[in-house]
Amino acid sequence: MRIVDLLSQDKVSLGAFAGDREGVIDLLIALQRRSGALSDPAAFRRAILAREAQGSTAVEGGIAVPHAKSESVRNPSLAACVLQKGVDYGAMDQKPSDLFFMIAAPADGDLHLEILSHLMVLLMDPAFSQQLRQAPDAAAFLKTIDRFETEKFGEQTKSDAKRRGARILAVTACPTGIAHTYMAAEALEQAGRRLGISVKAETQGSGGAKNLLTREEIAACDAVIVAADREVDLTRFDGKRLLRVPVSDGIHRAEELLREAERAPVYRCVVQTAAAVENPSLGRRIYQQLMNGVSHMLPFVIGGGILIALAFLLDDPSINYANFGSNTPVAAWFKNIGGVAFNFMLPILAGYIALAIADRPGLMIGFVGGALAVSGATFSSPGGSSVSAGFLGALIAGFAGGYLMLGLRRICDLLPRSMEGIKPILLYPVAGLLAIGFFMCVVNPIVGQLNTSLYSGLERMGSGSKILLGIVLAGMMAIDMGGPFNKAAYVFGTSTLAAAAGQGSDVMAAVMAGGMVPPIAIALASTFFRNRFTTEEQKSGPVNYIMGLCFITEGAIPYAAADPLHVLPACVVGSGVAGALSMAFGCAIPAPHGGIFVFPVTANVGGYFIALAAGSVIGMILLAILKPARSAGRTMP
Repeated sequence: MRIVDLLSQDKVSLGAFAGDREGVIDLLIALQRRSGALSDPAAFRRAILAREAQGSTAVEGGIAVPHAKSESVRNPSLAACVLQKGVDYGAMDQKPSDLFFMIAAPADGDLHLEILSHLMVLLMDPAFSQQLRQAPDAAAFLKTIDRFETEKFGEQTKSDAKRRGARILAVTACPTGIAHTYMAAEALEQAGRRLGISVKAETQGSGGAKNLLTREEIAACDAVIVAADREVDLTRFDGKRLLRVPVSDGIHRAEELLREAERAPVYRCVVQTAAAVENPSLGRRIYQQLMNGVSHMLPFVIGGGILIALAFLLDDPSINYANFGSNTPVAAWFKNIGGVAFNFMLPILAGYIALAIADRPGLMIGFVGGALAVSGATFSSPGGSSVSAGFLGALIAGFAGGYLMLGLRRICDLLPRSMEGIKPILLYPVAGLLAIGFFMCVVNPIVGQLNTSLYSGLERMGSGSKILLGIVLAGMMAIDMGGPFNKAAYVFGTSTLAAAAGQGSDVMAAVMAGGMVPPIAIALASTFFRNRFTTEEQKSGPVNYIMGLCFITEGAIPYAAADPLHVLPACVVGSGVAGALSMAFGCAIPAPHGGIFVFPVTANVGGYFIALAAGSVIGMILLAILKPARSAGRTMP
């Protein structure tokens, strides 16, 4: 990192006046503030003063380099000033200081030491400091630094210039497309700014792809980072260095990924399957395939589920309770539209799992397999039976359909090349359909009976067993906040909605409570126990009230990632309490999402409020106990 990369003309003040040491510090902090490098100037000022209390940063020759690293610094920055009249800054030669450089560095890393060493080497040259004092304006001041720095560190400057010229593109995507997607993109772009690397990140979120990468940008880039937990189309990156990692790595290892990307292997597109680029492990591939299905399923689950919930909100049960949800024309309309979307849930899940495994030829087979699972088709009842294979059957159909299609394609590879054109339009659809149809007619009776036994067992459970189930499912929602445990609990909860026939699921209520507690508990703790959190965390805390009430668990991720050993246990216990109380109070929810917006159609909503409040308060108290109090600011040597 070069000195001139951290300075700009608006952060240089020439011919300034300051009455004393603190006056100079205030002047330099005001310059730093212009660039937006400081999130909390007061906190950074305390860090600077704490550093000065350890010993003056003044050196001989009228020069001082005040510096500090603090959590209030967003990105590394330099400010400089030349005073008309020097001030006593505690220099060893007891002479006043008139030439100042202030270094602001983030709390993590030792970049400030590199900057400080560069500065001190240059400032040892009397000609350098003399020309800075004589600079007529800020532009000439920066030009002087650039010239001397290039002379002193020529080879390093050349290397840094090459790095600054690097252009890296990124694609981020998480299963739900809500929080992780955008957090990874932001982390990569911020890391790029710190390293002097040009980074552009495309986000493939729940609202569609944003900040799309153009053909021209892809052609000109040096490398591509794909930080995703679901399948991403890689064909456009053929011939480019490509690094494929989980989305969590994009959040937590951003700088490391940018360095690795320039040495990543070149991606060659043959026929894209889930085995991408770095040949991930079998478990990793299966997880990505499953999450591809879940991410595409969620809009149908959420949209359809909430419309069905609104149908119950708008209906009058006194007309005919047996027909509750469809008694009035308005309610019937909402329930019908929501039901159509909701009924696509399992075929979509299976279809996109198969797509992740076998690309487009697997999509149709997966869809049909999922639909056959829902209908419960068997050899004796091809039109469907009264026992559906449900969620588990659709899950099996997705994986079976994808791998059946992979096998079929390998068999078809043995056919003459003259038949290549009819494979995708005739052989794959017909043979694949027959294969998945036969397979599902064998599997459906087995899975259907398993589902019947499972739900019968749940119905026969006593209150103690139900409470234990609520603790486990709600706790899973808080273990990894959007990861595989969270998704497994959520998908299990949504699978019980179909069996609930629109009347509400106590399992779904416990799951939703478990997902709402972590962000609410963190918001409460950051409000009432502020000294446990950084300045940035305190400012972001209130947003988690909204995130939690809307059932967006991912709002808690930054806090858990920064301090997992203290945050996660508190959140898991709080969620478990909420899930247990929700089950104990007999709360039930007829929708898979929506948070507070579906409370009007929640069975025993009063008990549900109590369960949610109790879990959130317990989580807050545990956070206050487990998280150590923080000092006012961190300083650096």
